[in-house]
Amino acid sequence: MSQYVSRLGSNRMAPRLRFPGAFPGSHRKPRRIAMLSVHTSPLHQPGTGDAGGMNVYIVELAKRLATINIEVEIFTRATTGALPSAVELAPGVLVRHVDAGPYEGLAKEDLPAQLCAFTHGVMQAWAGQRPGYYDLVHSHYWLSGHVGWLAAQRWGVPLVHAMHTMAKVKNAALADGDTPEPAARVIGETQIVSAADRLIANTAEEADELVRFYEADPAGVAVVHPGVNLERFRPADGRAAARNRLGLPQDAFVPLFAGRIQPLKAPDVLLRAVAVLLDCDPSLRSRMIVPVVGGPSGSGLAKPEGLQKLAARLGITDVVRFHPPVGQDQLADWFRAASVLVMPSYSESFGLVAIEAQAAGTPVVAAAVGGLPVAVRDGASGFLIPGHDPQAYARQLARFAESPELVARMGAAAAAHAQGFGWGTAASATADVYTAALHEHRRRVRLRHG
Repeated sequence: MSQYVSRLGSNRMAPRLRFPGAFPGSHRKPRRIAMLSVHTSPLHQPGTGDAGGMNVYIVELAKRLATINIEVEIFTRATTGALPSAVELAPGVLVRHVDAGPYEGLAKEDLPAQLCAFTHGVMQAWAGQRPGYYDLVHSHYWLSGHVGWLAAQRWGVPLVHAMHTMAKVKNAALADGDTPEPAARVIGETQIVSAADRLIANTAEEADELVRFYEADPAGVAVVHPGVNLERFRPADGRAAARNRLGLPQDAFVPLFAGRIQPLKAPDVLLRAVAVLLDCDPSLRSRMIVPVVGGPSGSGLAKPEGLQKLAARLGITDVVRFHPPVGQDQLADWFRAASVLVMPSYSESFGLVAIEAQAAGTPVVAAAVGGLPVAVRDGASGFLIPGHDPQAYARQLARFAESPELVARMGAAAAAHAQGFGWGTAASATADVYTAALHEHRRRVRLRHG
């Protein structure tokens, strides 16, 4: 069995831990799983509200699981009364809308008070099915984990949980002006780690963090890299055609930010780096366009115009263009059109956007945090930067601005690197985790009943 080996923290004397990349075996795969996504619907457009990489993860994983004969029913909170109770997302993938709290105006921070109502809705759906309808529960994010914990126990099936982000990790790397995650979330995550039969981590570093911060059992943590839709995110007809479709000049230098606008994602670092770049080389002003594609989210909602005001203070409003979130197909065009994607995040469990951009043939300049050192091959498909100093980002951006050949060479390497992150591989590895969890759960049941 392949192993992912990583070191706990930065302490050179810390013990090396081994995390399985998957749990293969000849045991039966689940036939149907209940997937839980309380706070954000897989039907929502990424880049809006709380919708982001996790939405993409759930949609793509569910679709690929269905192609290997694992049916998926995704439970999510209804955000409008006009939604049908169930929607077929794809063959073998059903989205179930659960009434829990008011449809609109409910922030993610208010959702813990609605978990009882959500759990009731999940139990109602289950009660209408034959016994043993769901073989396993896969919950995403800590809010879903609490519902999954109860559902798995009630149904007598294993719980597989994916954290996506962790409160203790986020609080250890807060951006200026960002709000710390509350103690209630830390306690909730600790309980879920203890209750889950298996935990899925995006990277070996995340697996280390589960052990270091939450005392997870290394034997129960599987490392499964997320994937990318290689049919949608690909070089296609190239940068020139994408720029024509988006109305961008062919000779422009285009450093792109794409994602939710909040302090955690640090789009301000890109704007400050652009200001530094223009101070050093004023001639760039006539041929640089900086698209910011996304909407305010999380703590960024407190100052929805904050980034625009920063651009004005920095004197760069003439080169920065703000665009609302776009669908996945148009997002792929933005990636193709860009000279480079910039991801200065303070925390990223993986960084799906970085893989998507690379799959489209665009290099990446990113912070060396979380899963980004896995997503980006430093020096080959892009550059990783320790810290968030705008001067450091400006230096790397200047290299791309001065050398279109570097953009082309690293873009080709980026596209090749992304080929190793197809969703088919991720779904197969996830199915192995499910199979191992089922086998272990049945073994424990047999032991209890002698």
